[in-house]
Amino acid sequence: MLNPIDKSNLRQMILDSPDQFRVGFEIAKDIRIPGTFRSIMISGMGGSALPGNLFRIYLNNLFRQDRPSEQPLSVYQNRSYNLPPESFHECLNFICSYSGNTEETVASFEEALKNDLPCIALSSGGKIEEMALAHGVPHVKLPIPYENFQPRVGTGYFFGTLFQILVNQGMVPDTTGDLLKEAAALKQHMGVLEEQGKELAQKIAGRTPVIYTTAKYKSVAMVWKIKFNENAKTPAFWNFFPELNHNEMVGFTLPQGKFFVLMFRDADAHPQSFKRFEITAKLLREKGVEVEVLDMQGEGVFAKIFLCIALADFTSYYLALQYGQDPTPVDMVEKLKGLLAE
Repeated sequence: MLNPIDKSNLRQMILDSPDQFRVGFEIAKDIRIPGTFRSIMISGMGGSALPGNLFRIYLNNLFRQDRPSEQPLSVYQNRSYNLPPESFHECLNFICSYSGNTEETVASFEEALKNDLPCIALSSGGKIEEMALAHGVPHVKLPIPYENFQPRVGTGYFFGTLFQILVNQGMVPDTTGDLLKEAAALKQHMGVLEEQGKELAQKIAGRTPVIYTTAKYKSVAMVWKIKFNENAKTPAFWNFFPELNHNEMVGFTLPQGKFFVLMFRDADAHPQSFKRFEITAKLLREKGVEVEVLDMQGEGVFAKIFLCIALADFTSYYLALQYGQDPTPVDMVEKLKGLLAE
């Protein structure tokens, strides 16, 4: 039953998210570009950039498993108006904007076209699609399955599309069959994750969330932070072990607010990391900070990433409802865009 606060039915978007990987593979099955590349650059902002961070974790692990003797594909990201230097040297540039109108990404695309760089564009339409068609650049049209669909919920579309293109280019091993099985397994866990998210939201309400993970999964912690920002409309922060033990931890000597620290522990991490989790949790609790330590679920890297992200979706969703906030719109972002356009 649709919650009256959730006017755009974001809950259903979350529940359907595991199906996006299959769609991503399908819409990109014929997309390829001439050339040989040693790296990729993913230009995008906000929800259109999140998949790139997660994509990098998966690709690094894939090369270690399937091609251990080869140099892993270098994955760079651009979250600004100008292309970084890496875009210009044997690099395949992905231009990613769900709306197709993100001004930073449009500017990066203009620079890529000006310098005749190899590009593939991903958007649901907008200026990005227009520019791609006008300049003969391959374009993948991303779906809009619901009215008011938000890019931050479309990670599977981006991930599937990017991966299928790299398979088409011969740049990565074809593990799409395995990923489809993983996505199907993810869908079976959504009910349990939703209940877990409800419980976590109740514990976090009234406190500022702080998310910690191991270094390998630091991008997952960042995604958690962003989900709290955009869904629950609340500040949140993230960091990773062991780096946080050398600086951020000291900040809790004099905490200036109520914090709730979520630590996600990876069973495959360095053994010393487990001691760091336990000791850090103990020290923070001594300062009056609430801490919850959770083990990342799943066997492989893909499962660990996306089970954890689904939990972030549900936790931030139910926290939004507790705060009486419609989790879908991002009014401050839209207001900013309007002011920038003046």
